[in-house]
Amino acid sequence: MLPFLAAIDGCGDDNPGSETTPTEVSEGPSGKTGKPSESASYRDPAVSVTNRINDLLARMTVEEKVAQVTAVWNDKRRMDNEDFSFNPDSARTLMPHGIGHITRPSETSGGADAGRTGAEEVAYVNTIQRWLVEETRLGIPALMHEESLHGLAAKHATSWGQPISVAATFNRRLTRELYAMAARQAASRGAHVVLTPVVDVARDPRWGRVEETLGEDPYLAGQIGLQAVLGFQGDDDKWDEGEVFATLKHMAGHGEPEGGNNIAPANISERTLREVFLQPFRYIVKNTEVRNIMASYNEVNGIPSHANKWMLTDLLRDEWGYKGAVVSDYYGVKELTDRHAVAPDWKAAAITAISAGVDIELPDREAYPSLVASVKDGSLPVEVLDQAVGRILKQKFDRGLFENPYLDPAKALDNTPEDDRLVRKAGAEGMILLKNDSILPLGSTFETIAVIGPNADKVLLGGYSNEPAHFITVRQGLEAHFDGSQTNVVYSEGVRVTEPGSWYKDPVIAVGEEEDRLRITAAVKAARDADIIVLALGGNELTSREAWAEGHWGDRPSLELVGLQNELVDELAKLGKPIVSLVFGGRPLNISNVVEKSAAVFQCFYLGQETGHSVADVLAGQSYPGGKLPISIPRSAGHIPAYYNYKPTARRGYLFDDVNAAWPFGFGLSYTTFEVSAPTLAAPEIGTKETGKVSVTVTNTGDRTGSEVIQLYIRDRFSTVTRPVKELKGFEKILLAPGESKVVSFDLGPEQLEYLGPEMKWIVEPGDFDIMVGTSSRKEDLQAVALRVR
Repeated sequence: MLPFLAAIDGCGDDNPGSETTPTEVSEGPSGKTGKPSESASYRDPAVSVTNRINDLLARMTVEEKVAQVTAVWNDKRRMDNEDFSFNPDSARTLMPHGIGHITRPSETSGGADAGRTGAEEVAYVNTIQRWLVEETRLGIPALMHEESLHGLAAKHATSWGQPISVAATFNRRLTRELYAMAARQAASRGAHVVLTPVVDVARDPRWGRVEETLGEDPYLAGQIGLQAVLGFQGDDDKWDEGEVFATLKHMAGHGEPEGGNNIAPANISERTLREVFLQPFRYIVKNTEVRNIMASYNEVNGIPSHANKWMLTDLLRDEWGYKGAVVSDYYGVKELTDRHAVAPDWKAAAITAISAGVDIELPDREAYPSLVASVKDGSLPVEVLDQAVGRILKQKFDRGLFENPYLDPAKALDNTPEDDRLVRKAGAEGMILLKNDSILPLGSTFETIAVIGPNADKVLLGGYSNEPAHFITVRQGLEAHFDGSQTNVVYSEGVRVTEPGSWYKDPVIAVGEEEDRLRITAAVKAARDADIIVLALGGNELTSREAWAEGHWGDRPSLELVGLQNELVDELAKLGKPIVSLVFGGRPLNISNVVEKSAAVFQCFYLGQETGHSVADVLAGQSYPGGKLPISIPRSAGHIPAYYNYKPTARRGYLFDDVNAAWPFGFGLSYTTFEVSAPTLAAPEIGTKETGKVSVTVTNTGDRTGSEVIQLYIRDRFSTVTRPVKELKGFEKILLAPGESKVVSFDLGPEQLEYLGPEMKWIVEPGDFDIMVGTSSRKEDLQAVALRVR
């Protein structure tokens, strides 16, 4: 057995088989030639995966090995006919030695193009796999990867709310159900790998990718991210029908870039890197067999992540024991030369990246093809290449691609009514009620509701969305809800956030003030005779998006509402009508004026393709608002950072201003009221290796059924290394009927109490801990009890 493959073995291999000797193959000018026999060990499913990999590696030329650590994306256009069907003649030129990944087979021309239906994609994937199996020397199938940030990004698939909204639900079970839905759809269409979930910790709301994250807290990101991985991959390390291999991303430090600019340096200490930004990765690696991790674009303390051997090998593999593959972010390898300037050319960039631990270059073959020359001239040890190839081959063997590379196009899954119900529920649970002056839920006494605002009748999906089966706007949802009733719904746009455009394309065009003031006048006229105004405003997919290239911007230095939205709010407020405001968009904004002039306010982020129905359900009281803030809302850009888990010497105060967040992490109101008892400990004292318990009794003291998220925070009162003023260490979402009570308990053990000590080792220090339980991170929403650790 080749010694470097010991690290590859360990998951998805329950058939040890026997040691085998590869069949001899003839040598030619470019290496090994001749097609292996059908009895070759790597073709035999009765042989262990490790031995199959070793057998196959021993047969491969350098060219064939390098092909397995590369992918095809843009060249698909050269590899396809005019009707986007597969052209084998082009394939012989473009991937004569096979390929590791095919990038996004759901797409045709790429970008914003809607692409193939499910059946069309399966037929396309089958033709590629058949050519690879039958026409290449070794017959190695390809892994197909897709985007699935908030549902499979493909034509007629299902799109739920952006991850920031999923995090807002604080609902583990619901999260798993959503991602399992995407897994079924992706797998049925021929995908084997999805580039999801994002577990970056977002600590700067100026950053345009906040919507893709699970918020500002490492514990929440780890918990929700774990459920996403389990939804994709299942509970064990075996592949089952309807599952796909997940990809954790982006490792690491991506969520607090300098100046809020995407891809900017992350200048953070190793302690903060480990305790905050790496913690979700560590937790999920520890608790699942996640198959892929993606390196981040940014540099961390001067070392780009794609070149960071300490991060991708020493820490990830040697310290944490990770067994899966590390994939590059799109073009991340060549950017070691083109952006970071730590490699003089792409050949050097490829050597640097694969030596650091990046196993495959996505989305295209750019820098890694030079690895052929690097191995042959001795600048890269072949063992380094073999290790990366082995990790990619392992996924192909574990997935069963050598035995069954084809699918039935008739079984490709599209969106279903059952999917709609789940997305509708998730959208309602992701709505965060920030204010309610007893106006909600809406009664039946309103004759006319005015639906106003730039986001009232717009498709609001955010990035990585493609073309889902449908989208229900706020206006459509309310019209459908009140159809046939005595309530009339009127609509006016009011203002625009930007002129219409695309998440993919530029430029982003600002709206002329003169035109918008005409729209404001029309909106005021439309609302004048209404009984209540539902105002949908905020951002859109152009004002908060991934800034992936110079000129394609998505970060902002301001958190103010874009354009004349505040002017619209002011003019509508003059009518004296109650206003219910819905704030959409990918990140927190300064909504102080909106809150001041509205009777009720929801932070919605993005709620998915059933947005209008989710909103109508909640406003009418048919569903309960179940969301909590997964990220604090600052008062302004000058109040950044605003995350709740700051150190004791931070947030000391500002002259003439409040230093605290406008709305803190974990906050969210209900239509009912809850009483949370003082926390009690099972034992007032525990040992450093023991596990105790804290409990509270929660009672619904209102007259409506509702949900509450009970949250556990801890604080080490005195520690060798400074600790945050509080840290989330547990949460449970409960649903209670009026008058109903429930006891909620949390463990208190090493997982909750540990931190990185002076020697950078995880320890539990003896001493006193504040154990805080309540309904948000705000001091006034928490009650504390002291735990002694001996």
